[in-house]
Amino acid sequence: MKKIAFVFSHAPHGTSFGREGLDAVLGVSLIIEKISLFFIGDGVLQILKSYKSENILARNYTSSFRILPIYGIKNFYCCKSSLIDRGLNFPNQFILKVNILSSYFFRLKLDDHDAIINF
Repeated sequence: MKKIAFVFSHAPHGTSFGREGLDAVLGVSLIIEKISLFFIGDGVLQILKSYKSENILARNYTSSFRILPIYGIKNFYCCKSSLIDRGLNFPNQFILKVNILSSYFFRLKLDDHDAIINF
């Protein structure tokens, strides 16, 4: 079975990349079992617990990431340097249980997948 990686590299609002990525993950999860999500750059903001989208008059779709384990998706990875650059160095700040990896191991884990889809 193929392994699919979804990479989130954009902030949650300002573009529709994050919302469309989440929709794609949910759709693909119906036919592919081995799915992993990677958060790098501004994409790490997608899974913050304290994100308040009502301040910018936007719907908070990011809370929907919480349902992914129900769909059998359990592999979530964050780039450590992206977190440090944004002052996010506490693992309990996220709505998912993420594995925080150095840039090197992040890349190795990503290379282990057959297909990589970036949002």
